[in-house]
Amino acid sequence: MIKNELHPRSRHRSRYNFKQLTQVHPKLGNFVAVNAHGDESIDFANPEAVKALNQAILKYFYNISHWEIPPGYLCPPIPGRADYLHYAADLLADTNNGIIPRGKTIRILDIGSGANCIYPLIGYSEYGWSFVGTDIDSIALQSARQTLEMNGEMGDSIEFRLQKSPQRIFEGIIQSHEFFDFTLCNPPFHSSLEEAQEGTRRKWRNLNKAPARKSPPVLNFGGTSAELCFEGGERAFILRMIEESTRIATQCCWFSTLVSKESNLPLISNALMKAKATEQGMFDMAQGQKKSRIVAWTFLTPQQKVQWMEKRFK
Repeated sequence: MIKNELHPRSRHRSRYNFKQLTQVHPKLGNFVAVNAHGDESIDFANPEAVKALNQAILKYFYNISHWEIPPGYLCPPIPGRADYLHYAADLLADTNNGIIPRGKTIRILDIGSGANCIYPLIGYSEYGWSFVGTDIDSIALQSARQTLEMNGEMGDSIEFRLQKSPQRIFEGIIQSHEFFDFTLCNPPFHSSLEEAQEGTRRKWRNLNKAPARKSPPVLNFGGTSAELCFEGGERAFILRMIEESTRIATQCCWFSTLVSKESNLPLISNALMKAKATEQGMFDMAQGQKKSRIVAWTFLTPQQKVQWMEKRFK
């Protein structure tokens, strides 16, 4: 079965081949069982099973031999993260005569890279891009650096920077002399940890699980408070991002963010118009029952974007 909702270049459009995945990562075999439909699968409500699946996927598809995250940190579903990068590549190609730009010359800023550093790992593997990953959590960045050290050749293409102000996004990260071709972000979705836990209870119910309401549910994909929460939730975070992007309008070719709540889209679009973005675009994404979208914007004119890419490849 082909997963047509995923990007055409996705490596994950077919069902997981658990035989192949367990060959490269035998530990995954401890969690594989035949489900009610007669298919091999894992229990997606089990955080250890989800982590083992990610480790196998990263090794099999992206040649990432070692990947670990501290207990309780976000363990993201990989197909959706890979799709974000493919859509980023499409936007950059539109600015480059339809050709996807590859190699270390292309610089990507990953806001909230986290301990998992999934975007830099996959983006380097797929397109050879260089990355700067940011986070407000020093433990997360330490874990991400350890992952790089264990995987060798990526070290000179990926770096991490600590954001010292939890209320800031680009400020304090992008220096006055720096330029980035694209910025990525998976913003905190919830306004509080309590809201995040209630969201997890809904996921458990969808998975036919029912944790006791009096006790905090286990988050199958994990996530710390810093990864999941921001005062005002996703909407406030993205509006802050748009406001800060106006101050570095000519230092980034494209800005972007994931948007989980469809109801936030009109407000985001209006904010971009008020910020005088010259272009904004949206890409729908889906993985299973989860639907989200990418919103991207630029302050450059079409001619300025052409000149931007010409300079990048001199």
